[in-house]
Amino acid sequence: MKLHKTITMAAVLATATTAMANNLDPNNPSGTVVDRFADIEVLRYVVHGFEELTLNQKKFIYYLTEAALQGRDILWDQNGKYNLPLRQLLETVYVNYDGDKNSEEFKAFEKYLKQVEFGNGAYHHYSMDKFVPGFSAEWLEQQLKNLSDKNIYKVDANQLRPVLSLIFDPKFMPKRVNQAAGEDLILTSACNLYENISQPEVEAYYAALKDTTDLTPISYGLNSRLVKTPDGVIMEEVYRLGGYYSAAIERIIDNLEKAKKYAESPQQAAVIDELIKFYTTGDLKLFDSYSILWTEDTDSQVDFINGFIESYGDPLGMTGSWESIVNFRDETASNRTRVLASNAQWFESNSPVDPRFRKPEVKGVSAKVINAAILAGDSYPATPIGINLPNANWIRAAHGSKSVTIENITRAYDDASHGNGFNEEFVIDEPTRELLDKYLFITDNLHTDLHECLGHGSGRLLPGVDPDALKAHGSTLEETRADLFALYYLADPKLIEMGLLDNPDAYKAEYYKYMLNGLMTQLMRIELGKDVEEAHMRNRKLIAEWVLEHGAADNVVQLIKLDDKTFVKINDYNKLRDLFGQLLGEIQRIKSEGDYAAGEALVEKYAVKVNPELHNEVLARYATLDIAPYKGFVNPVYTAVDANGNPTDNESEIADIKVTYTEDYIPQMLRYSRDYSPLTK
Repeated sequence: MKLHKTITMAAVLATATTAMANNLDPNNPSGTVVDRFADIEVLRYVVHGFEELTLNQKKFIYYLTEAALQGRDILWDQNGKYNLPLRQLLETVYVNYDGDKNSEEFKAFEKYLKQVEFGNGAYHHYSMDKFVPGFSAEWLEQQLKNLSDKNIYKVDANQLRPVLSLIFDPKFMPKRVNQAAGEDLILTSACNLYENISQPEVEAYYAALKDTTDLTPISYGLNSRLVKTPDGVIMEEVYRLGGYYSAAIERIIDNLEKAKKYAESPQQAAVIDELIKFYTTGDLKLFDSYSILWTEDTDSQVDFINGFIESYGDPLGMTGSWESIVNFRDETASNRTRVLASNAQWFESNSPVDPRFRKPEVKGVSAKVINAAILAGDSYPATPIGINLPNANWIRAAHGSKSVTIENITRAYDDASHGNGFNEEFVIDEPTRELLDKYLFITDNLHTDLHECLGHGSGRLLPGVDPDALKAHGSTLEETRADLFALYYLADPKLIEMGLLDNPDAYKAEYYKYMLNGLMTQLMRIELGKDVEEAHMRNRKLIAEWVLEHGAADNVVQLIKLDDKTFVKINDYNKLRDLFGQLLGEIQRIKSEGDYAAGEALVEKYAVKVNPELHNEVLARYATLDIAPYKGFVNPVYTAVDANGNPTDNESEIADIKVTYTEDYIPQMLRYSRDYSPLTK
């Protein structure tokens, strides 16, 4: 599970002016704006503490980052079957263009290229809608003709036709992941996880494989593409060496083998060995054994995720999108997560849910604050700020889980947060603005810690309940459950007792931000007239709308008008916490019992539909602030050098790993396509 930042976390996600892009401080590049286009702002993050690592740790990170970057093509292909040829076409035109780069057509083309690179394909990373080009088909066709005449780029017309349709035909594969009720989610989603098959056929196929009495159920569909052949046979194309995505997986394995030599312990080397076995065979039982070994390795300072993990990109929430994050522990900041993890049983035992749905014994909860060293696949350029893995419920129950908060990413957001005017425009009054200024950064991080460390790991399924019983709504309801757990406990005196907060009113900063976001300001990410579809956005809206309605009789939360502008007003923070607890109890019941009908009813009533009048107002007010709704990052560049400081590919000559922060957005994307494209060679 992953937790993402939202633009409305005022003190954390505010935007610096684009002029900063030309004023890089090489000594402190964190939060520097690298690029700004459409609704996107690209920042830098700094790998704090890298220089203090040992040479072996640096080498370990270096080869793990190489393994991470080699999986890039996999994610692009999963996101859409024509994404890789689309990228090749766009980049070839861009690199070889020798016309007027100040023309409106070229500027529109460049913007489209940047959007496609950010979305890892033709679709917006959050809304899942297809990007709309601002240049004409005639202009692009002329560029392709120019390249063909120069023998730079030739392509078969039959291969070119669907790519051009992808760009210019709004009806052709319009949405990557469709979550609209009443539709066949497979047939109406453009993600490349299924072929020639319907939603009922997919559900029936996997239902026939599942054994609901198995206490260690396999995560069917996690690493495969389900297709129906022309003669009607349904089969899985498994992601493995010698199978689907073999060329990329071979390179990933090669770099994992190199990294293993520098593992910090035999236990960590065993983790890598098991991951390699999984990649080699595609056997999901081996993925489970890898996940267990990875979960139980809590001593290593350097860590990583690498594989088919989160299923937000699948309309049915089964197939894992490829991703990787390489990281190492921030020893000082990890103190707060260690405190939370060591008290996990107290939180579980005092949870406001039916005791039947609590874990009688919490096992193996570990948590840490990390610095990301590389972001890749589905965690790049947009990245989570917190992660809790593994996702398999039975592993979490029997072996525990590992949770992380990515401190250098949240720090980069914070470093970019100066003078954007958000608080003045949307926060109701000066005392509340002062509360947010003083406590939002710490309470926001604590919310992430609680969400990832304890929220996802809390509760249990009743015996015989299918982990996939909530189907397409599973991701939304799981994120809702973890957020509610974090919100409920953020106001608990236990946090004061544990020394994690120093003021009993500090939690109010996060409560106000959360309600403001869920009720209003996250709407700026949605096109006027459209529903909410992304799982995290649905989660926040569900919570905020539910407590607004259920607290109405006691006037707990209001939407009020001041000078013709709508504001959130919280009248009773204690009752608001009680409402969070009540909803947590119901969401946990739904998950524990696998009550799909009740879960669907909550999502459809509270999480999907948007008040058009309020939506229009939010968009108009945001337009005056020049805040980018979405942010992402460029990665640092790692270079292996010899004793003389010269770059080297010879492993035996490596004397150090140098990290630099000067690569820009498009140059990084073009370099990745040149050096890490095993599926397009």
